[in-house]
Amino acid sequence: MMKFPSLKIGRLAPRYPIIQGGMAIRVSTAPLATAVANAGGIGIIAATGMSLDELRNEIRTARRNSKGIIGINIMFAVRQFAALVHTAIEEKIDLIITGAGFSRDIFKWGRESDTPIVSIVSSAKLAKIAEKQGASAIVAEGVEAGGHLGTCRSIEEILPEIASSVKIPVIAAGGIVDGSGIARAIRLGASGVQMATRFVLSMECAVSEAFKQMYLKATSDDVVLISSPVGMPGRALLNPFVKKILDKTVPEPEECDGCLKECSREYCIIRALENSRLGQVDEGVVFTGKNVFKVKEILPVQKIFDKLAREIEEEPD
Repeated sequence: MMKFPSLKIGRLAPRYPIIQGGMAIRVSTAPLATAVANAGGIGIIAATGMSLDELRNEIRTARRNSKGIIGINIMFAVRQFAALVHTAIEEKIDLIITGAGFSRDIFKWGRESDTPIVSIVSSAKLAKIAEKQGASAIVAEGVEAGGHLGTCRSIEEILPEIASSVKIPVIAAGGIVDGSGIARAIRLGASGVQMATRFVLSMECAVSEAFKQMYLKATSDDVVLISSPVGMPGRALLNPFVKKILDKTVPEPEECDGCLKECSREYCIIRALENSRLGQVDEGVVFTGKNVFKVKEILPVQKIFDKLAREIEEEPD
């Protein structure tokens, strides 16, 4: 019978070593983060693509409805990176998870405000740099993850390398959707896991019904790699818009908000993600992890946690 390891990030010690992945744009918002925190995990609001007031409002809403651990996830690639981080710190966020590029400044801001900083990395080299700079934990993300990818290597390959190269907790991410996936990560040296795709198929996730139905109907053949204006590949579900990206016939954006520090302008990623969230899935990008086809039901977050706990107990040590 397997037991969950205890995860400690700075002073934070959740009941379950499960972080809900931060999914932009507005997929991970206060209702989902609140439910995860209340179930004993770490609830994450995705700050990327939000205005400062919107982020402040989301954090306050989550705080009002939860006594659990609430963090934010933010892409270094966004132009408003520093302002969003400072807004979250002002709101006394419990922790900040950051990826899609590497900021050294964020560790100074974290030290000054006593906010744990967690770096998403895909190599032992970057994990060591993050630890040296002052990261409280590492999210080791493999190619199986949804959204923007920093590696073409499997989590099973990079996790042992990263776990043995640092002394801080290492959280596995990429393709983990059930108890057996969590157990495998723990055996490979993880102190916890980050799960995103599984929580899209929760009652509390704020995406459209059409978005959730795409997840439910997905087969392994529907999960493809696409180019993104961010400059990293992304993992998404096949649909008419994604086919245009793959065929290189996707229309360039007519107007630009300048949301990214650097953008290839191949198409507008923010608009593509927002379209999908609102239900116009054929005109947008639906990011997903590699193992979405293994998830067959929409459940309340608390039931997802109960199920994961049961599945872990059934795993041999």
